[in-house]
Amino acid sequence: MFLTKNNKVLAVMLSLALALALTGCGQEKQAAQRGGAQVKAMNVIQQDTPLTSEYAGSLVGKDEVKVQARVSGKVVEKYVQGGQYVTEGQPLYRLDSRQYESAVLNAHATLAQSEANLNNAVTDLYRYQELLKSDAIAEQTVANQQAQVNAYEAAAAANAALLKKAQEDLDDTVVYAPMTGQLSVDDVAVGTYVNAGSTNLVTIGSPDPIYAQFAISETEYLKFMNIKAMQQGDPNSNVQVSLTLSDGTEYPLTGVISEADRALSDNTGTLTLKALFDNPNGILLPGMYARVKLTGETVPNAVLVPQRAVQQLLGKSFVMVVNGDGKSEARTVTLGDKVGSYYIIKDGVDASDIVVVEGLSNLQEGRELSVTMVTPEEMGFSLNPDNTLYNPDASTTKK
Repeated sequence: MFLTKNNKVLAVMLSLALALALTGCGQEKQAAQRGGAQVKAMNVIQQDTPLTSEYAGSLVGKDEVKVQARVSGKVVEKYVQGGQYVTEGQPLYRLDSRQYESAVLNAHATLAQSEANLNNAVTDLYRYQELLKSDAIAEQTVANQQAQVNAYEAAAAANAALLKKAQEDLDDTVVYAPMTGQLSVDDVAVGTYVNAGSTNLVTIGSPDPIYAQFAISETEYLKFMNIKAMQQGDPNSNVQVSLTLSDGTEYPLTGVISEADRALSDNTGTLTLKALFDNPNGILLPGMYARVKLTGETVPNAVLVPQRAVQQLLGKSFVMVVNGDGKSEARTVTLGDKVGSYYIIKDGVDASDIVVVEGLSNLQEGRELSVTMVTPEEMGFSLNPDNTLYNPDASTTKK
C-alpha cells in the first residue's frame, strides 16, 4: 500500500510527538531521581511527659451479698421487687411460719413443765434441810434431793435455750436486708421453697463506691506502684487512676488503687489490682467493661520520637534523620518508655533533629531526600495510649 503525500506528513508528525513524549518522561524520571527519595518527616518533640499505661478492666461491686434464709420454708410473701434500692434492716421476704409457731408453743410448754419440777424439788430440798437440823432425816436424803434440784435446774436451762432457738427460727421467717444497696433482678418468686443456707433469694450490692479490676505485669507493677501506698490507698501516691468506658466516654472522677492480690497469677504472670471509684450517680454498674489508665511520674523535657520511626537491627535501635545537607543519616538511639505512639529517647537525637516517619522501606544512609514535613495530628500520633498508631487510610484513627 502506498502513502499519499498528506499521509507521509501525518506519520512524520506522529513520530516526532511520540519521541518528544518519551523524552519528557525520561526527563521527569531523572528529575525525580535528582530530587531524592520521597519521605515524610517531622520534628523531634521535647516536652514534659507523664508515663501512662492502659489496661482492660471490668467493674466489680465493692460490697455484694447473696441473701439466704436461715430457716427452710415456702416463700409466702415478698415485700420488694428486683432492681429496687433497699436500706439495711428492710424486710424482703416472709416464709411460711406455721411450723415455727408450733415449735415455739411446744418449747414454752416444755420449759414450763421443767420449771414446775424445779420448783417442787426446791421446796422439798428446803423442807429436808429443816428436818436435818433436828436430826429427823438422814443427811444422805438431803444430798440426794440437792442433786435432784441441780438436775432440774439443768433441764430448765436447756429447755429455755430450746425456746430461744424456736423463737429465733420464728423470727427468721422474715428475711431482712443485710445492707443498704440495690437488689438484683434474679429474685425468687412467691411460692418458691427455700432451703436454709443454700437457696439464694436475691443478691444485694452497694453501687457506690465501685471497683475497677484489672491485671498488670510484674515489670509494670514495679514501674508504677509503691506497695505500701497501693495497699493503703494512699491519696498522696503519685499514681493517678482514670477510667474510660466502653463507648469512649471518660469517667469524670479519678480513682485510687485500693487492693492488690497477694501474688502473681501462676497462669498469666500478672498481678490483679482493684481501683476504687466513687459512683454517686450510679453511672458505673458491676459487670461493665472499661479501660483503666494509670498515670505515674512525669519525665521533664522528655525527647519523643514516633514508634514507627524507630528501626531495629542486630539488637540496636536507630532512626533516620534529615541532616543539614538534606540527606538521610542513621542515628543509633537508646529507647526509654513507650508513651502512646512515641518512645522516650534517652540519647541519640534531640529537639533540633528531623526524623523520617514514612518512606523508610529500603531507605539507605546518605540518600538525597525529598522531604514533606508533617505534624503528629496529620499522622495520627498521640501521647494517649488509647490512640492507635498511624493508619495510611485515615490520618487520625482511634481505637
